[in-house]
Amino acid sequence: MPGRTLSIRPPSVMRAGVALALALGLLAADPVGAAETPAASVPTPPPLPPERPETLKPPVAEPAPPTPPARPPELKPAVAEPAKEPVKDPGREKASESAKEGPKDGSKESAKEASKPEIPTPPPAPPERPPELSGGAALALKVSPPDDTACRTRLKRLGVDFEPLSPIAEGQCTAPLPLKVTKFADGVALPQGATLTCRAAEALARWVTEVQVEAERTLKHPLTALELGGSYVCRGQNHDIDAKLSEHAFANAADIMGFAFAGRASIPVKAMPDGSEEAQFLGAVRTKACGFFRTVLGPGSNAAHANHLHVDQRERNAGHRLCE
Repeated sequence: MPGRTLSIRPPSVMRAGVALALALGLLAADPVGAAETPAASVPTPPPLPPERPETLKPPVAEPAPPTPPARPPELKPAVAEPAKEPVKDPGREKASESAKEGPKDGSKESAKEASKPEIPTPPPAPPERPPELSGGAALALKVSPPDDTACRTRLKRLGVDFEPLSPIAEGQCTAPLPLKVTKFADGVALPQGATLTCRAAEALARWVTEVQVEAERTLKHPLTALELGGSYVCRGQNHDIDAKLSEHAFANAADIMGFAFAGRASIPVKAMPDGSEEAQFLGAVRTKACGFFRTVLGPGSNAAHANHLHVDQRERNAGHRLCE
């Protein structure tokens, strides 16, 4: 064509291009060669997001406590039985319905009478008081004597020799359960014996133990006997027939005339020179007697007790004692 230049490649160049194309085709068909080709680049993962603040994190739930084992059947509490319905009384229901409906005749007076409260029945009257005892009936009334079994047991433990006597009843002079006392502990004798109630005998025995201690301490000689002027005697106070009965009339008193010792002369109960052993001994045992008897009288109290020591168990108001 006019104006266009036609380039003609040489044969060597054409052969080189054909060879290159064949080589590329062989490479594409050969799998070993394909494996040797470099792999495509792996994409880089995106960066991790920032950690969530602690305040915005949801609370972690605590694990639930383990379920306790089932209780054995024998330890389970008994199931309360349902309350039974009360048995209905047809008669009572009819009566209550009649009361609600009111009198059938419509009378106001009947309605008022039905609404009145019932008057309670008064309690039974107490039995009539027995007639007052006086005169012969009062004198014939007998009072059982107190039981002194426990007291007699204590006397034996204190080492007292005694024997029971028959009840004494001389008019108003009485002693339902008298005892005859003959000896105290450690052989302290009562040559004349003493007729006393158990209560008076116990007080005398306990006091004698204190007299023994005082004799050893003050006189340095053991006590051997008590010299009594009397115990039970039916008489008035101070031998006055018009006076109130003495506690001697109830076997509740004793008169001590003196004390006997081993190895020295006896000491009579009377006023002794001040500062002497005899005065010291008599004063000490007289003071100790006030702790065992309710009445203690001796030299200096009055003329009737100038030569003996009177002791008794007379009861007085509020437990008062007379110690002179």
